[in-house]
Amino acid sequence: MRPAGRLELDSLYFTYPHFDGPTDRAHLSDDAPVAIVGAGPVGLTAALTLASEGVRSVVLEKKATFNDGSRAICIARQSYYILDRIGALKPFLEKSLGWTTGRTFYRGKQILEFKMPDSEAERFRPMYNLQQQYIEQFLWEAADASPLIEIRWQSAVTDVADENDGVRLSVSDPAADYAFKADWVLAADGAHSPVRKMRGLRLQGENYEGRYVIADVRMEHDYPTIRRALFDPVCRPGGTVLVHRQPDNIWRIDYQLRDAESAEEATREEEVRRNVEAVLADIGHTGGYDLEWWSVYSANTLALDDYRDGRIFFIGDSAHIVPIFGVRGLNNGLADVQNIGWKLGWVLNGRAGEGLLDSYTPERRGATLDVFANASKSTRFMTPPSHGWQVMRDAALSLALTKPYAGALANPRQMVPYTYADSPVTLADDPAFSSGPAPGSVAADPPLDQGHLSERLSGFTVLSFGDGPDKGELDWMEGVTVLRIGLETDGARAYDAEEGTLYLIRPDMHVAARWRQGEPDGVENALRHILQNAGGAR
Repeated sequence: MRPAGRLELDSLYFTYPHFDGPTDRAHLSDDAPVAIVGAGPVGLTAALTLASEGVRSVVLEKKATFNDGSRAICIARQSYYILDRIGALKPFLEKSLGWTTGRTFYRGKQILEFKMPDSEAERFRPMYNLQQQYIEQFLWEAADASPLIEIRWQSAVTDVADENDGVRLSVSDPAADYAFKADWVLAADGAHSPVRKMRGLRLQGENYEGRYVIADVRMEHDYPTIRRALFDPVCRPGGTVLVHRQPDNIWRIDYQLRDAESAEEATREEEVRRNVEAVLADIGHTGGYDLEWWSVYSANTLALDDYRDGRIFFIGDSAHIVPIFGVRGLNNGLADVQNIGWKLGWVLNGRAGEGLLDSYTPERRGATLDVFANASKSTRFMTPPSHGWQVMRDAALSLALTKPYAGALANPRQMVPYTYADSPVTLADDPAFSSGPAPGSVAADPPLDQGHLSERLSGFTVLSFGDGPDKGELDWMEGVTVLRIGLETDGARAYDAEEGTLYLIRPDMHVAARWRQGEPDGVENALRHILQNAGGAR
């Protein structure tokens, strides 16, 4: 929503492009390896991930431009690794605001300051703030430059039908209706996914009562890029307020609605202005402001039982809806994309059997359930679901006024990458290790002589420490890179390595297997297990 007198896309700081529907129609009914439904951050990242594997895709988007408003603004460190792998990183680093610190206040007094793990040795900051319009713009610019990606705007999918070796999609655009077949489909069409409804699937889980208005305001305000949480502030007695700084002097304010407040009344412009002005007074802002945009949301933990339906994979909000607390929504969706993207790419390139795709749901639904477990704790603290929870939450906050240790209860538990320890394609750990990244976890990224380890990962990567096996001894499959790492290095220390230690890193930076004393045969057997003796092996 925007203030009276301004059009729907009349932003104070962002110019929305307008994309016409397809004009070159001769090829629209041609078969495609992959169809992606939805050109939001998740859909565009999916197309770029497949393109990085050499796979062509068609992206179908019913709208004529990007999503409006700041929406998902917090991008976690691990998501920047994904952006790097798909070739879209540079504008994100140039525009976004990195941050490490959060402050929590109760009745105007600071009760907690938390700092996310960070150091000069890290390649990226723990978190970055960037409005979703820019996220979509930067991803679209990268996708538009790729010859492997075709984006069809104003193209609504009206039906999806199974065929023996693919899915037939019916599409409606301003010029005509048509159909085409895709070998595989990625549904990235959001929380209200039409594809999910066409397949007769429903999200399962919990709906929370907590509702928030989110408002973007433009103002000159010198507070640093620090996440602020206000509990029971003067501006919203009994409620919770979150404040984030964004680029272009845009500040995101989220404030909780009371049970008696209707969403319709709360989103009237005069009511939004009244509440925003009260928040600004509470944080000490005495200058003026411009109201940019506002919306309303509620916290839910909902997911499909299976993220795959035949040749259709659900990614992002079409597969699951998570609370925003701990900035898990967009980041969880990008991790979905990274997971299914490399696997589908390897299958389509003939390097892996289709059985590899069976690991998508166990890995990513497991990650979602882990998000639910952590985000639910944050949600119950931010928006207590009952009088009992409210009493306990307020008691903890009151205690924090005089006992600093109690402030830790207000920590939002920021998202960390999930460990695929129970995945069908994660191998059992070698008990000889005492530290280092275990199978299923994200690989460490220590600095090397030049750059970081992550900058040298490609396909499956074998880390060979000391005088262990080299590329010649492990060169049995296309797409496998071998990196030799010296023992007297930060890399060896990060991986608890000694002479002969081997690690096998997946294309998504997760550790597949490790050996304290490894041999080429062990690596080959591990790869055959993961890829199910696919066509790329020899």
